[in-house]
Amino acid sequence: MDARFLGIAQLVDTPSVAVVVDVMRAFTVAAWAFGQGAEKIVLAESLDEALALKGRHPDWVALKDGPPAPGFDAVNSPGLLRSLDLGGRTVVQKTTAGTVGALAVKEASLVLCASFVVAGATARLLRTRKCADVTFVVTGEDGHADEDLACAQYIARRATGAGTDAAEFLRRAGESRAAAELAEGVRQGVHPDDVALCLELDRFPFAMVATLEDSLMVLRRCAVPSPTAEASI
Repeated sequence: MDARFLGIAQLVDTPSVAVVVDVMRAFTVAAWAFGQGAEKIVLAESLDEALALKGRHPDWVALKDGPPAPGFDAVNSPGLLRSLDLGGRTVVQKTTAGTVGALAVKEASLVLCASFVVAGATARLLRTRKCADVTFVVTGEDGHADEDLACAQYIARRATGAGTDAAEFLRRAGESRAAAELAEGVRQGVHPDDVALCLELDRFPFAMVATLEDSLMVLRRCAVPSPTAEASI
C-alpha cells in the first residue's frame, strides 16, 4: 500500500481513498456515538449549519467543540458523551479539525474517519478493499498533530499486514500537545477521562465510512471482517 500523510491544507487533488484521522477528539467521539446507538452522524460545515439542521430536525443531537452552547445538546468529549443514550438517533457534529478534514475530501471514492478506538477495523477495511493508494489526512495542528500522525502511521502499518506493536504509537499520542491541553484543562468541554478514552486501542469493532447523502456528508459505521486473520498482529 502506498500511503501519504498530509495536512488539510496540503490536499491539492482529490484522493481516491482518504482516511481522515482525528484522535483528540472528533473521531473518538464519533465512534462513541455509534457505540451509544447512534444511527448516523452528519458532519456539518459550520456551527450555523449545525444549528440549522437541528432546527429542521429537533430530534437530532447537535454537538460541538468547546463549552456547552445554546442550541447544542452535547460537546465533543467522549467522556461526557458516553453517558448519553443515542439509540437510533442522528447526531450532527461540528469540530475544529476532524469534520473539516472529512469535508475536504468529500469527493473521494472512499472516505474513512478514524482514531485509535477504531484503528484495527479501519486497517482491516483497507485490506479487504485492497486499497493500493491511501491518503491519510492528519487533521490537527495544520497536519503536525503527533497524535493524529501516530494513529495514521499505525493504521497504515496494520493495513499492510505487518506485525505492529501499538505501544510506541500510543506513547507518542499520549505525549502530544493535544493530550497535554486536555489533561491540563486548556481546552473547554472536557471530561477527566478524555485522554484515556482517546488512547483506548480497538475499543470498537467497526470502521466509519463517510459518504455524500443529499448534499450532506454522512458518517456511518461499517462492519468489517473478523479480526481472526490479524490475531498474530
